[in-house]
Amino acid sequence: MAEALAEAMVRAWSGSGWPADVVTWVPLSRERLAVRGYDQARALARASAPGVGAPARALLRRVGDPGPQARRGGAARREAMQGVFAPAGPVSGRVLLVDDVLTTGATAGACADALLRGGATAVGLLTAARAVSSARRPGPPILGIGLASGSVVAPGNGSPAVDASRGRSDPRKPTLGR
Repeated sequence: MAEALAEAMVRAWSGSGWPADVVTWVPLSRERLAVRGYDQARALARASAPGVGAPARALLRRVGDPGPQARRGGAARREAMQGVFAPAGPVSGRVLLVDDVLTTGATAGACADALLRGGATAVGLLTAARAVSSARRPGPPILGIGLASGSVVAPGNGSPAVDASRGRSDPRKPTLGR
């Protein structure tokens, strides 16, 4: 699935005019990696990198694990994600951060902060899907602090996704191309 999603993600990104020097991903926690057996964001980043024209590199590491975020609101997620990520080494240039789903932007914001602290000049975001709620009220931008203006999120069409890790449909997660 990573190749198919990455193709659509690169198509969405290519219209942004935002050049990336390197592609990285939101690292999965060790516990989730052990249960799942693969890191979906890493797979998407590696599949997207050739189309972006930049190398894929592991630039982030997790230094904490706030636990499941699903039942937390935006403010609680942002608070829980503070200090969870750190640069894996020196970072330079414009970094395109890849993740599977953008919900509140708390994880992406925490990653962007870590990348900027590590030396990135700018951080963009590319995701396969964006979770939306019909109850969502207008408010501040979902991308939060640290993400470059013009960050790209591949659009979804509101169809439910199949959450392969749980083997069931999750109507809260719209997907791309269904």
